[in-house]
Amino acid sequence: MNRRLIPILFSMALLFSGCNGGAGTTTSTPPPAPTPVASPSPLTEFEEDLQFIRNGSYTYVWIFSRKDGKPLDAKDGDFLRKNAPQVVDWVTTDGGRKVIGGTNFNLEEGNLEELKKRYIAEDHSGR
Repeated sequence: MNRRLIPILFSMALLFSGCNGGAGTTTSTPPPAPTPVASPSPLTEFEEDLQFIRNGSYTYVWIFSRKDGKPLDAKDGDFLRKNAPQVVDWVTTDGGRKVIGGTNFNLEEGNLEELKKRYIAEDHSGR
């Protein structure tokens, strides 16, 4: 009878020690604190408008502004459309002080020199 109890007692001891799992003796490492994600700063009006033109997949993106820094008026709009008829999209931005144009035509082969006489012309193609 003694011989029968030894394996049973041994099995029960193993079973109870396995169920306990060594509670109280294990150390758990808390999960690392989440890394703060910097939220992107909102785009300015100019950046949003420039992105709008770039999303049009134009080969050439030009920004025109008056040399005196004043807002563009109706006469400026007429002059730009007349001298750059190849521009598909125009967006007035920066409080009316700049206009962004998108085209697949190289304005340097057109009236760009005429436009530069009256406006500051910035080439933002491929940026």
